Amino acid sequence: MFNIIVADDYDAVSREAFKIVKEVMKKEHPVLGLATGSSPIGLYKKMIADHTSAGTSYKNTVTFNLDEYVGIPRTHEQSYWTFMHENLFDSLDCPEENIHVPVGEAKDEPAEAQKYEDAMKQYTIDVQVLGIGADGHIGFNEPGSPLDGPTHIVDLTDQTRQDNARFFDDDVNKVPTQAITMGLGTIMKARKIILIATSEHKADAVYGMIKGPVSTDCPASVLQKHPDVTVILDKGAASRL
Repeated sequence: MFNIIVADDYDAVSREAFKIVKEVMKKEHPVLGLATGSSPIGLYKKMIADHTSAGTSYKNTVTFNLDEYVGIPRTHEQSYWTFMHENLFDSLDCPEENIHVPVGEAKDEPAEAQKYEDAMKQYTIDVQVLGIGADGHIGFNEPGSPLDGPTHIVDLTDQTRQDNARFFDDDVNKVPTQAITMGLGTIMKARKIILIATSEHKADAVYGMIKGPVSTDCPASVLQKHPDVTVILDKGAASRL
């Protein structure tokens, strides 16, 4: 079931997302599912500001990230481990041992995916933060991904690699060809889901997610089957609804 919020601008979108995370942080041991990319950065800034000004503590918080590139070290400037530390964790008091990001340069990648899936089975994510790709992907679950899949290794599409080339000196050859990602089945186990989308570039994907059939053609459409999804949009992303 979707709760759709259309906000005036990106800051308002981030503010609405933060309201939900703030409520979850009242729990004694909150478990957060987190995402990379531009969509949640405003939310993370508000989490940091709240921690700094209001003293909200993350000492008892456990986090799991959606995905990571395969084949680059955690120290790489474009690794999602680095992204999360620069944009969130370095400014919070969440213990490093409570922070979970898939290992992208594991010697046995399928085994790492299974290990990550098994680690999540010890918890239930209270709120999972998502963005959405222009093709309807969530995490790195590209069109064609099984709607009930676990954490797995995925081959990145040419479109996704082209979209991400701007982070790799505009050189698509530097963009990894694979990623490790929570599967759609894993994502669906979260108690709550927040999906953030901004700009008209995402409008078709948002329409497919909410109004289209549940189909592997638009992986995000599986969220129609989840009982508690808040979709937070700016006017551009909501323009087809």
